[in-house]
Amino acid sequence: MARSDDQSVAAELGINPETLRNWVRAAGASRPRGRRTQEPAQPPTSREAESAALRKKVCELEEEREILRKAAKHFRGLRRGVAGSWLRPADRGLRAAQPR
Repeated sequence: MARSDDQSVAAELGINPETLRNWVRAAGASRPRGRRTQEPAQPPTSREAESAALRKKVCELEEEREILRKAAKHFRGLRRGVAGSWLRPADRGLRAAQPR
């Protein structure tokens, strides 16, 4: 990515341009240097296209699973009383006081 591209993408995402640059560097992407001497790549075959689509779907599903795992952990903490005073005693697994 060119410098102005970094800044415009970062602004669109609402993050610091340096953060975006660090993410790109960590992902192993680099800026092209000089002229490209390679010939244009052949269009992907149907198997390659299907494989790419499946890899993309796997990434999406893994991300969704991670979000759900974090949400479950958060709500499990609420039910254990970490911030669960809003739960009724019966919902917290406690017995309500018996009238005398």
